[in-house]
Amino acid sequence: MNDQESQGQDPQGRGAQAQESQGRVLAHVPTASQLRFWLVLLVVTLICVYLLRSVLLPFVAGMAVAYLLDPICDRLEKWKLSRTWATSIVTVCFVLICILVLLLVIPAVVSQIATLIERAPDYLAAIQREVAVLVEMLRDRIDAGTEEKIRSVLGGSADRIFAWVTEVLGGIISGGVAFFNFVALMVITPVVTFYLLRDWDRMVAKADDWLPRKHQETIRRLALEVDETLAGFLRGQGMVCLSLAVFYAVGLTLAGLDFGLVVGLIAGFLSFIPYVGSLVGLVLSVGLALAQFDNLLSVGVVAVVFFIGQGIEGNVLTPKLVGEKVGLHPVWVMFALLAGGALFGFVGVLLAVPVAAIVGVGVRFALSQYRLSAYYTGHAPGDDGGPQDAAQNGGQDATP
Repeated sequence: MNDQESQGQDPQGRGAQAQESQGRVLAHVPTASQLRFWLVLLVVTLICVYLLRSVLLPFVAGMAVAYLLDPICDRLEKWKLSRTWATSIVTVCFVLICILVLLLVIPAVVSQIATLIERAPDYLAAIQREVAVLVEMLRDRIDAGTEEKIRSVLGGSADRIFAWVTEVLGGIISGGVAFFNFVALMVITPVVTFYLLRDWDRMVAKADDWLPRKHQETIRRLALEVDETLAGFLRGQGMVCLSLAVFYAVGLTLAGLDFGLVVGLIAGFLSFIPYVGSLVGLVLSVGLALAQFDNLLSVGVVAVVFFIGQGIEGNVLTPKLVGEKVGLHPVWVMFALLAGGALFGFVGVLLAVPVAAIVGVGVRFALSQYRLSAYYTGHAPGDDGGPQDAAQNGGQDATP
């Protein structure tokens, strides 16, 4: 009798065990109405960001600063300070550091940019002379028609580049809209940062309370993965960019380059985009060095500064500060930054990396669920060789 009962109940027991295992492995699949709700919410959010992109910059910047400074406030809270006092101290220190940097760096940068615009025609003429010397060296190997084409193409390109750079730099210095945005950024961002920092934990708790109960644990796990990815990349890459900016600015200035401070800062901060900062800085510095110096040794010293900087970045700064487990591929970061800038301007650039981290984590989660589903395994849930068997094998397919 006991054997019969055990035999009669065994299939049900195995079925319940399989369902429990399946529930642990696969997240609850949203219904069609839920998917429509979240898609509509996403579309509305994107439309609002696009329509309000011209006024969102101080708020997005304040949110980014608050996210980066929140660990410091948490540490001060562990030292028995209230959240308000911790936020006040961190915000005041941040503002003072920014003011100090602006007072020390901005006047020198503006002065060098103005001097660069003033001397640009002379530098352009010097570069054209160098091109003429190069064409003269190649004259014996090319015909007259090809020589004329090379001269016209290089000369026209140089003129266009000079006109574009002059227009951009002039707009940065004298543009009223740019000045207004800069003032708004300096005034509003600290206020937004203070209030977001003060209420950060409360907002996180409130957002957690709003999560759908059925998917709460899954969303929490994914949010934690996004936070680890984003924090590792932003804080680590930010320190890398700052270190490179200081190194390039000091190195190029010591090398005797007239505009070493400006070029170094540009190269360092553009290093946030993988490979772009070093390439832009190398081209700018070598071009200016060719126009400024009469000997190739000085030009070589300027180039060596960038090669040393790349070696330090690849072998010391990035492995130590960023690491290799942030989950953001350089190509994906470049695409996100360019797409965000094209769609939403500078606000899109600020939002690009967080969105890239969220999309990356979401895609990895979707792929893991796909590999555990019947679409990949070819077995319905609960069948032999189904998703629960794949989970027991560490998510890997059994060899035939």
